Amino acid sequence: MKSHNGHGLDDDDRQLLDKIVLSRLNNQPTVASRPSLLSQDKPARAGWTDFVNLPGYRELKMQRSMAALVGLDNPFFRLHETGAGATTRIGGRQFINFSSYDYLGLNQHPEVRAAAHAAIDAFGSSASASRVVAGERPGHRILEQALAEHYGQDDCVAFVSGHATNVSTIGAILGPKDLIVHDSLAHNSILAGAIVSRAERRSFPHNDIDALDALLVSMRRQFERVLIVVEGLYSMDGDVPDLPRLIEIKRRHDAWLMVDEAHGLGVLGRKGHGLFEHWGTDPRDVDIWMGTLSKALAGCGGFIAGATALVEYLKCMSGGFVYSVGLSPPLAAAAAAALAILRREPDRVDRLQRLSHVFLEAAKSQGLNTGTSAGHSIIPIIVGSSVRAVALSQKLFQYGVNVQPIIHPAVPERAARLRFFLTSEHSAEQVRDAISSVGRALNEIDESALILAIPGLAAGDRK
Repeated sequence: MKSHNGHGLDDDDRQLLDKIVLSRLNNQPTVASRPSLLSQDKPARAGWTDFVNLPGYRELKMQRSMAALVGLDNPFFRLHETGAGATTRIGGRQFINFSSYDYLGLNQHPEVRAAAHAAIDAFGSSASASRVVAGERPGHRILEQALAEHYGQDDCVAFVSGHATNVSTIGAILGPKDLIVHDSLAHNSILAGAIVSRAERRSFPHNDIDALDALLVSMRRQFERVLIVVEGLYSMDGDVPDLPRLIEIKRRHDAWLMVDEAHGLGVLGRKGHGLFEHWGTDPRDVDIWMGTLSKALAGCGGFIAGATALVEYLKCMSGGFVYSVGLSPPLAAAAAAALAILRREPDRVDRLQRLSHVFLEAAKSQGLNTGTSAGHSIIPIIVGSSVRAVALSQKLFQYGVNVQPIIHPAVPERAARLRFFLTSEHSAEQVRDAISSVGRALNEIDESALILAIPGLAAGDRK
């Protein structure tokens, strides 16, 4: 019979938990689990069809046990009972909400809702097949033309998924004789696209443009096409790349430059036009503008804006477009309406930027670690371990603040954090309340004997 330690974990599980935490903090590969069915007296294939033996499932279970050990609830997949903007309702309670990409508060805007309703009335809720097969709807062309004009490009193509936009585009335009160079903090969809393309892949340290230049000096001549990929606003850290230098480097090395504007559109620049407005550069100097419709544009899907030849090629050769259903008419209509409001009402962007800077300065004044965030709607508070991040999220939830933890493996263990998303609809009072609650919650967490007992979380490791 197994011996239990009084917290719901047997001794073997507790030892494995300790090893997992310590290995993460030391940046080591995940430790192996206890012997599985494959090592027991059964045929060699025994257990292969049991989903519990999938790689990583054992650690997933251990994460949940670790949370149970210190009395933490699962902070993910909570059910929202109303539209989630600056506030939300969960379990009948009202919360200040910092877990929404609705940066400009357009998801509930009357014009956006009316556009979606009108599209449903005229065309139904679905495009019913790929646009190659089922044809297009007026909303597709209206949205794509508006986005192309916004970025000063010839044309644009909208995909049904933001993730699939990067995967399908990068996978379609690069091949084994090519090179993709990306920021080390690039989104998973960019990495997945590089794998699909079978191109050589290299990363450079986050926002280190000198390292990018040195890498291309040493490698460019070995390849035919080269693609440099960065994000306009990094979704984990809230900082931006140096676009003018990137343009100069891509020209000097005869490369394409692709900017993922998923979080930048509606946020960066005086009017929220994006990274090019933030730096005062000509958007036509970027070869490929990628973006999503699910943040400031209050919809769902992604887009590529660029040269006519690029867009025509993607419409015929990109698997994520050719073999996927077209963007639904109401989503296309909603996104087009949101883009029009974004361009018409810059005051929303101004409110967002002012509130974001208030939040950032208030956090810094309390000694909170906000990393490299520049105060553009995304502000992390880095707490140094996954357990501490989940504990902080739960405490804040008790205080009426909804914000999600970002934990390993999404970020390194020591970079575990809470990630706050600001919107133009938050108030200064809500920002002040949230920061005050963070300080209060951290003090309570750091006095918890159960959390202090977890290996690697001594005071010196948490700062």
